[in-house]
Amino acid sequence: MSKKIVIISTSLRKNSNSHALAEEFARGVQDAGNQAEVISLIGKKIDYCRGCLACQKTGHCVISDDAIEIEKKVLEADVIVWATPIYYYEMSGQMKVLIDRMNSLYSKDYKFREVYFLATAAEDGEFVPARAIEGTKGWIDCFGKASFVDYVFCGGVNDPGDIIGNEKLKDAYEMGKKA
Repeated sequence: MSKKIVIISTSLRKNSNSHALAEEFARGVQDAGNQAEVISLIGKKIDYCRGCLACQKTGHCVISDDAIEIEKKVLEADVIVWATPIYYYEMSGQMKVLIDRMNSLYSKDYKFREVYFLATAAEDGEFVPARAIEGTKGWIDCFGKASFVDYVFCGGVNDPGDIIGNEKLKDAYEMGKKA
């Protein structure tokens, strides 16, 4: 039985480097015979969490926007992959907003057991994504049946398309094949 893998590409920039990692991960997933869906946040309307906790009682957020549909896909996925540019040594703001909005998943019978992380940044060095990885792990810690599996980070890429030809694309592809 093939796995259903949802890859959330959080960059709002067209042809972003982190989206390129997401696409390569998806290609690896598909080449391994699994299902991959890349969800780009470009053009999506995702409001801030109000912290009202109504979702814990009703099972869904009271805010009607694109986060609702994304959450439904995450709920049914076997594997979740977050792809983000690193801004000031942290995940993108839109990734954090979406994580906050998925609060109603906490009380549901989610399927995902594995979570991967893909990131790019202008600055290089393995320390660059550390805070973003820890923030993602903080989200995962709220889901006792899920665990952080692995990540790919590509530093030294700033402008759209800088990642073309970079070995980290192959790493994302290979990771996707193993997911």
